[in-house]
This record gives sequence, C-alpha cells and structure tokens, in this order.
Amino acid sequence: MQHIHYLLEHFGYIGIVIALVGGIVGLPIPDEILLTYVGYNVSQGIMHYIPSLLSAFIGAVGGISLSFLLGKKLGLPILLKFGPKINLTAEKIDKTRKMFEKFGPFLLFIGYFIPGVRHVTAYLAGINSFPFRKFAAFAYAGAALWGFSFITLGKVLGKNWGKVEFYFSKYSIILGLIIGLGVIVFIFWRSHLKSKEA
Repeated sequence: MQHIHYLLEHFGYIGIVIALVGGIVGLPIPDEILLTYVGYNVSQGIMHYIPSLLSAFIGAVGGISLSFLLGKKLGLPILLKFGPKINLTAEKIDKTRKMFEKFGPFLLFIGYFIPGVRHVTAYLAGINSFPFRKFAAFAYAGAALWGFSFITLGKVLGKNWGKVEFYFSKYSIILGLIIGLGVIVFIFWRSHLKSKEA
C-alpha cells in the first residue's frame, strides 16, 4: 500500500499509467487496489475524476497491447518459462488457454475482472494470431469498463475504499461473470430493439 501511495504522490496520473502497464503485463501490482485508491483520492479532491479515468484507460490499453505484441513475437515457450516467476503457473496458463479457445473475445473483455486471467488472455490472443482490430475492440472496451468500475467504486466508497480488497479477492470471479452477463443481456436487448424498429 505504501508503494501505491508513493507512486501516486510523486508521479500522479503518469504513475497510474506506469503501474497499470506493469501490472497487466504481469508484475505483482494490485491493480484493483490501485484503481480503488485512485477513486478514494478523487473523493478527497486530491485527484480529478476524468484525468484519472483517462490515465487508467491509457495504462490498461498500453499493458494489454504490450502483452498482445509479446505473445505474437515470443510465443508460448517464453510464457511457460517465465510465467511462474510472476505467479503465472503452467496450470493457470493452460486453464486460460482452454477458456480462450471457447470464449476468446468475451474473455478479452471480461478478463480484467479475473486476477490471473487478464495477464494471460492478451498474450494468448497474440500467440493465436487473433486479428488486432478484433482484439482491440474487445480488450479496449474491457479496459474502459474495468478502470471506470474500480475508480468509481473508490470514489463512492470514500474512506471505506479498503473493503474492496477483501471482497474483490473473495468474489472476483462472481463479479466478472455478473458484469459479463449484464453486458450480454444489454447487447441482446439492444439488437432486439433495433430489429423491432426495422
């Protein structure tokens, strides 16, 4: 926590970008805690809401794009070799690979909300030569939603922002599935309205 406070105090919005690029690539940075703490700083008037959201989006997009490029250039052997050093075991990688084969685009969008998954999905997209435009459409939309969700949560909770760490670590997969289900329902509802208007 002291590291996050130091980073924001000394580097401000640039610190958010740097931390998220590193965290998404795989460095042991508690991304959700960082974003919620940023939201808390917004609630205290230390940081501003829109620049915080933009910084989070830039950092997340930078990290996820870098992971995609690394996957495209270096491939699976490098991930298997160095993954365990950043807490990405062969078991986690294999589990995510199987999930990616079934739910690729959806996983790129919702994977941010599942620790361990967001670190691997973009890499696997690169390994599988996933079209960059399709990758960007899903991954960048997910980045926007993820940053918005946690910064807004920290802003709303204010001094109680620290509770997020406990609940998120306990219920992160459930949260990811609920958000994903909500997005699917919204897409179907919107396409249904369009077909009615036609």
